[in-house]
Amino acid sequence: MEQPCNLLDELKRHIVKDAPPTVYYIPDFIAEDEEDYLLQQVYKAPKPKWTQLSGRRLQNWGGKPHLKGMLSETLPDWLLSYCDRISSLGAFSGKSANHVLVNEYKPGEGIMPHVDGPLYHPTVTTISLGSHALLDFYRPVSTQTQEVDLPQTEQSRYFLSLLVMPRSLLILQENMYQHFLHGIQPSTQDVLTDRVANLPVDGPLPGATLTRGTRVSLTVRHVPKVIKASLLLGRK
Repeated sequence: MEQPCNLLDELKRHIVKDAPPTVYYIPDFIAEDEEDYLLQQVYKAPKPKWTQLSGRRLQNWGGKPHLKGMLSETLPDWLLSYCDRISSLGAFSGKSANHVLVNEYKPGEGIMPHVDGPLYHPTVTTISLGSHALLDFYRPVSTQTQEVDLPQTEQSRYFLSLLVMPRSLLILQENMYQHFLHGIQPSTQDVLTDRVANLPVDGPLPGATLTRGTRVSLTVRHVPKVIKASLLLGRK
């Protein structure tokens, strides 16, 4: 797929200016009927496709990323069309998305603060379905001598949140992908504060409480190191 290496002007209009480099947030990236369709496809997946973890369950599509390379699997059409759509924005520097992680979060479930690591192109893109989420960001534990004596608690390292609504697309790059940790608190409600960097002008205000429903996220990424099944067969 030929596409520009720089993000298109359309995407640049959606930069979150009150966050470190770089966050793009596109509300209503998909329509309601598309959301319904995607949720139907997610829940049509056979039971063995689901992996249960503490705090959430997930589906893995495209292969399992590994240091030695991901043995690539063909993405189903219902995911491939959205991978192509996101890739066409230039989010992966001219490369095409080839991996999707589907996460289901029920009310009260979350994920510990983490970074996505070096197995992926340094961009993560997420479509949210069904419910909102409040994504919290944290500075990494400091190793600087002058900061060693400061509290290194999760609370002291927290610095902002992003509100992701159903049908939105969130793109994280640069420091917001590589340096800062992100996570979701295990809660049934989210209280918005002035540290939510992307509150919409016509949306909920600081102090508002949002009740969570079941959220399904499609985390779309590009895995650079891929092993073709045909190459493995050729070695035998």
